[in-house]
Amino acid sequence: MLQPVPEKMAIHGPSKKSLWLEGWKRLKKQRPAMIGLAIVVSFILIGILAPVLTSQPLDGFNPEKTLISPNSEHWFGTDDQGRDIYTRIIYGARISLWIGFFSVIGSIIIGSLLGLIAGYYGKWLDTIISRFFDILLAFPSILLAIAIVAMLGPSLFNALVAIAIINIPTYGRLIRSRVLSVKEEEYIMAARITGMSDRRLLLQHVLPNSITPIIVQGTLGIATAILEAAALGFLGLGAQPGEPEWGKMLADSRQFITNAPWTLLFPGFAIMLVVLGFNLFGDGLRDALDPKMK
Repeated sequence: MLQPVPEKMAIHGPSKKSLWLEGWKRLKKQRPAMIGLAIVVSFILIGILAPVLTSQPLDGFNPEKTLISPNSEHWFGTDDQGRDIYTRIIYGARISLWIGFFSVIGSIIIGSLLGLIAGYYGKWLDTIISRFFDILLAFPSILLAIAIVAMLGPSLFNALVAIAIINIPTYGRLIRSRVLSVKEEEYIMAARITGMSDRRLLLQHVLPNSITPIIVQGTLGIATAILEAAALGFLGLGAQPGEPEWGKMLADSRQFITNAPWTLLFPGFAIMLVVLGFNLFGDGLRDALDPKMK
């Protein structure tokens, strides 16, 4: 005969506070991860403080200053329209980070919702959602993004939507596999016995205890999203003429690679540096939050 389960046992799953604190302590000991975090924070501050960090106009067309090499006035030189490259890279940080963060947030929200439903309820819901994930994964991600943007029309927002869509299966399958494991834990079974509703059980217990791998993957996914946005911008499907997006800057400058290499060097270096920062931080975060690394 089943014994009554105390309500406290059903309401409180495993404590996460100590796990996050221990994870932060381990993270601080990893120099590459802290270097990555410093790079990420630096780019975020650069994007926020862009108007303060430069006095040059963003779209100041000046035919008398085209393709000037780096100097004391124009630190990164100028492009073929006389615009200051340093200024455009500073403002471009806003665009790249905006696309990276919000596309990943969109992917996580939709993917987590679908993954929760598939993993918790199973049966025909799991079959339908899993097949949807398989269909999206059957296409190369960049080709699928190109197809989506081609249907919606070239723009930064449509590029963000396309990047969010192609990454849904990554987070959906990750949280589905986690939910399949978490829902068999004793505290989840105890919560069911007390009569807790499925919605409350999912939001208060299953999701919070499945979110750690999503956070780690999301950090790494921002770097991938920034690269995908740069690729779409390079192809003319993301940022449009005049917008200081790094991939678009590379596309506009590729014909000057021999006589004005700085027009490609600095945007390319900016992409490389911010992607490196997110990858270093994401790798360190994964190791710090993995209980097996303890």
